[in-house]
Amino acid sequence: MIVTRRLVLAGIAAGALSRSALAATPFPTPDIPPLENRDYAQARKHFRTSLLRKGPSPEVSPPLGTPPGATRVTYPGGPDGSIQLIAWLSHYEPSKTLKPAVLFLHGGNATGDGHWELMKPYWEAGFVVLLPSFRGENGQAGYYSGFYDETADALAAATYLENLPGIDRNRFFIAGHSNGGTLALLASMTRKFRAAAPISAGVSAWRYFGRYSNEMPFDPADPMEFVMRSSACFGASLKCPTYLLRGSEERPFDKDHELLMERARSASVSIEKKLLPGTHNGVVPGAVVESIHFFNQFA
Repeated sequence: MIVTRRLVLAGIAAGALSRSALAATPFPTPDIPPLENRDYAQARKHFRTSLLRKGPSPEVSPPLGTPPGATRVTYPGGPDGSIQLIAWLSHYEPSKTLKPAVLFLHGGNATGDGHWELMKPYWEAGFVVLLPSFRGENGQAGYYSGFYDETADALAAATYLENLPGIDRNRFFIAGHSNGGTLALLASMTRKFRAAAPISAGVSAWRYFGRYSNEMPFDPADPMEFVMRSSACFGASLKCPTYLLRGSEERPFDKDHELLMERARSASVSIEKKLLPGTHNGVVPGAVVESIHFFNQFA
């Protein structure tokens, strides 16, 4: 039995995972993710991922339409803008009164209408929200890289959103769930947002690809491939107040999360965590509302 990302996201308990999914990883996993003293943004300028497998996202999904309440737009995927990718933007009218905005990064490895339905509380609270898709998803161009080049896409989507007319750059926030939470952390280590609220985020690429090794497209013989996908290695690089949210019925905050927080606080970064009622997926509606309360502190 091969345990896929889709099955786990559907809510299968950890105890139901097959022995094959829990087998020894095909690469060494450090007990403590190494500390990188370089700023993550600078490290990205000197690193290029080496993909052994070049192909689409491991989650097969249909082409994207336009769900109710959204405007379909395209943005130039990063870092060189050579890929046009689809994003969904909430309806709004630009005005002289600038509006706060949230870049929300979806969970899983494909975009779906269900992700957009979760965004409604943001626009009802007065935020402009953009939910981007990423390279290789839903039949789009580009190669899935397992968080690295997808971070470049998230940063490109941020640039697109903040440059829309009527957006308040002083109230420009980022959030995301699961894989999107992982990307939200890496993006907020690369550029400054006003605040970040990652939900159920992963912080160690060794842990993630140890569970989903069938998704790993890069060369596992190079430890830097893991380092550059692991926010726990770059805690001091966080560039904004950060609020880690997680469901009470999913895997708890582990020692890698605690390490991320310790390293961030050593650099005087404001970072907190909170457990909310719910499973890995069930926590999202409450976490979105919690993130709104958090973001409103900076209004």
